[in-house]
Amino acid sequence: MHLARFPRLSLGYFPTPLEILPRLTEYLGGPTLYIKRDDCTGLATGGNKTRKLEFLLADAVEKGADVILTQGATQSNHVRQTIAAASKLGLESQALLEKRVTRFGEDYQRSGNVLLDNLLGGAIVGYFPNGTDMQAELEKLAEKLRSQGKKPYIIPGGGSDAIGALGYVACAEELLFQSSQQRLRIDHIVHATGSTGTQAGLLAGLTATHSGIPVLGICVRAPKDKQQANVYALAERTRELLGIKGDLSKDVVVANSDYVGEGYGLPAKGTLEAIRLVARLEGILLDPVYTGKAMAGLIDLVQRGHFSKNDTIVFIHTGGSAGLFGYREILEQTHG
Repeated sequence: MHLARFPRLSLGYFPTPLEILPRLTEYLGGPTLYIKRDDCTGLATGGNKTRKLEFLLADAVEKGADVILTQGATQSNHVRQTIAAASKLGLESQALLEKRVTRFGEDYQRSGNVLLDNLLGGAIVGYFPNGTDMQAELEKLAEKLRSQGKKPYIIPGGGSDAIGALGYVACAEELLFQSSQQRLRIDHIVHATGSTGTQAGLLAGLTATHSGIPVLGICVRAPKDKQQANVYALAERTRELLGIKGDLSKDVVVANSDYVGEGYGLPAKGTLEAIRLVARLEGILLDPVYTGKAMAGLIDLVQRGHFSKNDTIVFIHTGGSAGLFGYREILEQTHG
């Protein structure tokens, strides 16, 4: 796939660990569960966006940018990692936050990722109501900065464009190498899917290498049909950027929206149970927005017999534990 021909910075710790979850596997009675620790990428508590930012910020530097712009929800892991990466490179960063969640009080509005955004030196230059066209607002901000003589570089929400998705093409290569080294047959990959870049990049990489490994994205926000359409479109753009010939089969894009609950950033009962279970069995922290919902989905599907007991499943931990602090009240209320 010739990833080396794309500009790329070194921002994280790779390869991230691929390790078995022995106690969770035993608790569920099979299949064998592994976890890919992309929460350990190292950039300001880590997460999946670091992979994307290695390509995105390399592109920004190559184009002479002096200010990095992005957007996300109030407790955005992507915004936190983008600000950290920009600071590491000596670049100014500005972010816009969307108030998608309003019911969790001061902890949600000021703690967790928001606290880290400020500590890392990012400028939060605007808060917007849920449903705002955030990309349009970023364009307005960029135009204002250009009029002041700045050279802004816009990173979309989640870092999810074709350049950002290259980070998960690289992850697919890394995972295949690790599985070969460990003599591990991977039957399924499961992860949280939101802004689509992670799933699209994985699919682009895995299909280009003809791995035959299916990917299941557990939705955190969008309905299944919409999510699958968005993932497919970005996967195709990523394959085009890579120069991969042939169309991607729509059948390989699989999402499940049964575990979204009330909506984005609102943990369902199963989300909190999954967070607690993995913490107590494996000493691993999931988050209430992404990985908690994805793990709740994986656990439920295992218990319903969706997978064979003989399967080996890799769960990709996309990070986000910093967001737990924004949910202190609800986690304490449901403490068991």
